[in-house]
Amino acid sequence: MFGIEDKGVSAVYLLCIASSALCVVYGLINWNRGEDKPRAEDVQWAEQEKRVEDEL
Repeated sequence: MFGIEDKGVSAVYLLCIASSALCVVYGLINWNRGEDKPRAEDVQWAEQEKRVEDEL
């Protein structure tokens, strides 16, 4: 196959192509999914950071 006699090298080429295909499929599925909603603890942390920065 393509002048490659070693099965390990052939397997690496096939796995590279398969992983690329999976990445494309994953990207197409999640293309316009949007952002996650912020968690309450993240909002509290951001408010606390803003207060600290304002005090400085």
